Amino acid sequence: MALTLDTYRLLGRSGLRVSPLALGTMTFGADWGWGADRDESRKLLDLYLDRGGNFIDTASMYTNGSSERLLGEFTRDNRESLVLATKYTMQRRPGDPNAGGNHRKSMFASVENSLRQLNTDYIDLLYLHAWDFHTPVEEILRGMDDLVRQGKVLYVAISDAPAWQVSRMQAIADLRGWSPLVALQVEYSLIERTVERDLIPMAREMGLGVIPWSPLAGGVLTGKYGRTDLATDRVDSPEGTRKNVVVAQNQLTERGLAIADVVKQVATEIGRTPAQVALAWTLLNPGVTAPIIGARTPDQLEDNLGALDIDLAPEHRARLDEASAITLGFPHDMLALDMTRTVTTGGLTIQPRP
Repeated sequence: MALTLDTYRLLGRSGLRVSPLALGTMTFGADWGWGADRDESRKLLDLYLDRGGNFIDTASMYTNGSSERLLGEFTRDNRESLVLATKYTMQRRPGDPNAGGNHRKSMFASVENSLRQLNTDYIDLLYLHAWDFHTPVEEILRGMDDLVRQGKVLYVAISDAPAWQVSRMQAIADLRGWSPLVALQVEYSLIERTVERDLIPMAREMGLGVIPWSPLAGGVLTGKYGRTDLATDRVDSPEGTRKNVVVAQNQLTERGLAIADVVKQVATEIGRTPAQVALAWTLLNPGVTAPIIGARTPDQLEDNLGALDIDLAPEHRARLDEASAITLGFPHDMLALDMTRTVTTGGLTIQPRP
């Protein structure tokens, strides 16, 4: 069934309605050397909103704060109709040990800064941006719940964290009556499928909508990179070129390019672009709510939106699955063995839970 941006979906265990593709705004602002300037960013937002989109993703540190500031300017007149998601965690002042991290001081200061930059009284969805391995989960959850009770945040979520910590946090939130996590942001694409082992199944079980970032693997799945790009030196900063991000995230590999080749083949056979095929594949996962698309030009955004009306044939999906296949690892591989299934079910046929 073809989708549109106004074919809204419920976000996790909440009643919040969001579009099936979120507009990522890490490209809003040219501070890092490769993004869209103010006018181009406005065109991107207007195009997305004109199609019925309502789910906007940013973060406190994107393009050194320009992303939030531009959104604050652009959404002044239609704020209530949008679902604005931002994130806290990343260092905001060099040399200040408390200007980043998951703890309460960082959380509250970052939220206040985001509210000013976004020119709004509240944030619809606040993500913990990345796990810091230091802050107690109770401190995080209580801080998030306090922000919700104050009305500065409506819903809370988490990104880039271990599955066991997320499930533990959700259980604690439920038991203590604190605001539950409603979304999980993870890297997910044909090139990065390891989240299928535990993170996505955990999210479905615990009531978190999955929001994939980099569903095009930084552009690798669009076919824009070739084997000559593999010699690029390792970098750890998003600044300079968009390619730096791809290299830093280890997406530009021989395996990734081989998968991109299959995507291009399928795209040619069905008369679509590789980006549309890769995005359409991501949307097939029942745990996925809304992949984040991060276009730099209106043409790129138009192309990405075309993924919504693609129906991949079973044979094409099978080829993509095979080219990008991963092993699930222990205990999943063992539990899938016929021998194990026979022992655990006594040889009886048991229908899976719907």
